[in-house]
Amino acid sequence: MNSLISADNAWALWSILIGIAALSIYLEQTYSWASKITGAIIGLVIAMLLANFNVIPTVAPTYDVVWGYVVPLAIPLLLFNANIKKIWRESGRIMVIFMISSVGTLLGVFLAHSLLKNSIPDLYKMSAMMTGSYIGGGVNFAAMAESFGAGEEWISALTVADNLLMALYFFVLLAIPSVNFFLKKFKHPHIDAVNAAVDTSEGETLAKQYWGRKKISLRDIAFGVALSFIIVWVSTEIAAVLKAVIPTGNFAYDLLNGLLGNKYLLITTFTMLLATYAPNFMSGIHGAQEIGTFLIYIFLVVIGVPASIPVILSQAPLLLVFTAIIVAVNMIISLVVGKIFKFDLEEILLASNANIGGPTTAAAMAIAKGWNKLIGPIILAGVWGYIIGNYLGIFMGNLLQYM
Repeated sequence: MNSLISADNAWALWSILIGIAALSIYLEQTYSWASKITGAIIGLVIAMLLANFNVIPTVAPTYDVVWGYVVPLAIPLLLFNANIKKIWRESGRIMVIFMISSVGTLLGVFLAHSLLKNSIPDLYKMSAMMTGSYIGGGVNFAAMAESFGAGEEWISALTVADNLLMALYFFVLLAIPSVNFFLKKFKHPHIDAVNAAVDTSEGETLAKQYWGRKKISLRDIAFGVALSFIIVWVSTEIAAVLKAVIPTGNFAYDLLNGLLGNKYLLITTFTMLLATYAPNFMSGIHGAQEIGTFLIYIFLVVIGVPASIPVILSQAPLLLVFTAIIVAVNMIISLVVGKIFKFDLEEILLASNANIGGPTTAAAMAIAKGWNKLIGPIILAGVWGYIIGNYLGIFMGNLLQYM
């Protein structure tokens, strides 16, 4: 059945994609119910509904442009402040518990793959995607999906399962600080500080302030966009050469080919090196985080478009189990090991959030809860997740392919 808007009507499709992304951001920053659901889920659901009711097509060249150009450009923009020295120096305890939580993700992926590999075809591909996503974020999910050639229907079904589970988990994380069991078992100085404050409604206004107006010039936009294009171009060229010259045929060669011949890893590496060894220049480019985040919102809308309801109904239950196992293991490892090493409850919850949802959702939680001193460190830890997510995703995908 033909859609109301044809696949070759690029202007209409771009308007819808960008409009949905903008609407999602507006709702997320304006209404408390929307901020709890998150703009990512709102955008995905709207796109999925429009596609399934044949308003927009499920396949179109416009969507390919988003995958091929928008996502690669978003990566460097989000990593302009990924100064490795600064991340390790300033994130302190949060970084340690974040890495512990990341180990929980790896163990969860391994367990989920072992249990379900005979029930879901090519599960190693989705294992790589969820490793990247549940240590980094949506941009890592996209990078792994393209790197391992996952089918669009499976990507959409996995995305729906992932976002549904993330929404539920986000609510759980928000609720835990109010549960007496956890308050008795863990230290919680930031919760105590908020409770001692007179005005506890500050979180909502802080959420809006975080993405509020910032100083940005034409030079910032020009330098940020130009540098992102150059990084993507150079990385793509070098990756193509390395992929062609590095042999394949066994695990070691496949892993090396996958690492050095992957443009997303090179994009990540080159941006990280620039941010670390030219920090003043890179951090002086204002607005990169905002532009990169908006591009990711457009991508999140697109991945909801080819979500076929029949495929989701038939496959999402298993995929929901798959993602639930990963999240459950992440949470258990984070809480148990965090308790052993005497981390604060707030640090543990934000670290798990940053792994599963990324730095944006973790920062949103910190802002909403009023844990202001943890906002900066958890963002830095989450950015570190963006950096290592692709590497670990490639590693897990290649490892599980042979199991």
